[in-house]
Amino acid sequence: MKLGLVSAILPDLTFEEVVDYAAKTGFECIEVCCWPKGKAVRRYAGITHIDLEGLDSAKMAYYKDYAKKHGVAISSLGYYPNPLDPDKEAAGVSIEHIKKLIGVSAEMGINMVTTFIGRDKTKTIEENLELFKKTWTPIIKLAEEKKVKIAIENCPMFFTVNEWPGGNNLAANPNVWRQMFSLIPSKYFGLNLDPSHLYLIGASITKSIYEFKSRIFHVHFKDIKIYQEKLDEYGYFSYPALWHSPKLPGLGGVDFGAFCSALYDIRYKGSACIEVEDKAFEGNLALVKQGIEQSYRYMRQFI
Repeated sequence: MKLGLVSAILPDLTFEEVVDYAAKTGFECIEVCCWPKGKAVRRYAGITHIDLEGLDSAKMAYYKDYAKKHGVAISSLGYYPNPLDPDKEAAGVSIEHIKKLIGVSAEMGINMVTTFIGRDKTKTIEENLELFKKTWTPIIKLAEEKKVKIAIENCPMFFTVNEWPGGNNLAANPNVWRQMFSLIPSKYFGLNLDPSHLYLIGASITKSIYEFKSRIFHVHFKDIKIYQEKLDEYGYFSYPALWHSPKLPGLGGVDFGAFCSALYDIRYKGSACIEVEDKAFEGNLALVKQGIEQSYRYMRQFI
């Protein structure tokens, strides 16, 4: 496994500054955020460390060579929108950008795009699976042609009133993954597995690793803390933002020893990138870096 960092937590740093910092800290890779330039729709979104607008072959080579020179691999190009958004215009923008990322990832020799399936939160899972097949079949066909793996993060995107009632990402549990991989059985279609989201929904953080071992293309290391006193007040059927909070690895409820042990069991040799979203380590760059470096030290004991 290669220990890396998701670049989203460093929005004000340039690509070069992110690479320099990652190398200095000891990271072996980074997941580079590649949102279209514009206003962020939520926290940790809208981050652009590689801008596709006007990107040419020379600039792609520059980014790849700069990272390589500093001993840091680019694990994937990351972009997490809602391609199944009921707003057809918004969905179309997301889909076209994912397609562009596939082309760029292929040309740069990264061959990985990390993203969301998306969801129409007003429709049932069954209805969304039909929409998923229609929307994603041509995307995955393009990925196959370009030999780029698509790794879907298992975040439910179901935390606040704006994401109620169904959430904005269909691929939130093993039951749905099984159906997705049956509907689009491509070896270029898999998971960007984050144990914190399994912990959030009450599922085992290790069981699915064994079943879906051939589908785990990329990994996120993130933790969450569930506040029992808030669950006592609101219950599981309320907005999860009321009773949980993202935390640095080791400061929540995820057993990272067990999670990494299972990854070693299946001989996972890909990238595993720390995703920092802990509000206790925000406010200024020094505090953000403190959180990143604490996460690095904690996860390095397992890798």
